[in-house]
Amino acid sequence: MKLYYAPGSCSLSPHIALREAGLTFDLIRVDTRTHTFGDGQDYYAVNELGYVPVLQLDSGEVFREGAVLVQYIADQAPATGLAPANGTLERYRLQEWLTFLSSEIHKGFIPLFYGAAAEGYFDIARSKLLERFQWIDTQLAGRDFLMGERFTIADCYLFALIGWAKADWMTSVFRLDLDLTGLDNLAAWHRRVMARPAVQAALQAEGLQAEPA
Repeated sequence: MKLYYAPGSCSLSPHIALREAGLTFDLIRVDTRTHTFGDGQDYYAVNELGYVPVLQLDSGEVFREGAVLVQYIADQAPATGLAPANGTLERYRLQEWLTFLSSEIHKGFIPLFYGAAAEGYFDIARSKLLERFQWIDTQLAGRDFLMGERFTIADCYLFALIGWAKADWMTSVFRLDLDLTGLDNLAAWHRRVMARPAVQAALQAEGLQAEPA
């Protein structure tokens, strides 16, 4: 398998998942400004939409949507518990989390990336995004991870996204104006995730500086 990634982007989610699953893969860095990789190869030939992540299987099949490809990764190593079994209620709960993170958190950051052009909507988007993180904080009360005691691919996704926020305990190449101060459950969750060997390995491989929890 090949994972096409850009450091600190949402591709950090499947990167961590691959390491947690113990799967063998090639890590291929993409320059998202020029849409090239390797020795100047055209990334649009891999993904015509131009964004990361992309997971390319040995067969040549390509997955380009993060919430789907992390489930594929988890299903290759079911003993790890990264995802509950297909058809179970817990699997649907996991998919509920992945959908929420994709639609409410991931897409919620977009106006902040383009704040200068968003004008008045910038503050509205930031406030709405903070409300979503506050809700996640309440859901983590009494839980080690999003799904309870077990680390899953939903935690991989949230870890990648939360790095874009502004907080002393974050690690990212991005740093946006979203202050998560006071969300103690979220901060404790972040420390637990940061301490995982697969997470540390992924951060090191992407050249991201791991800050103290």
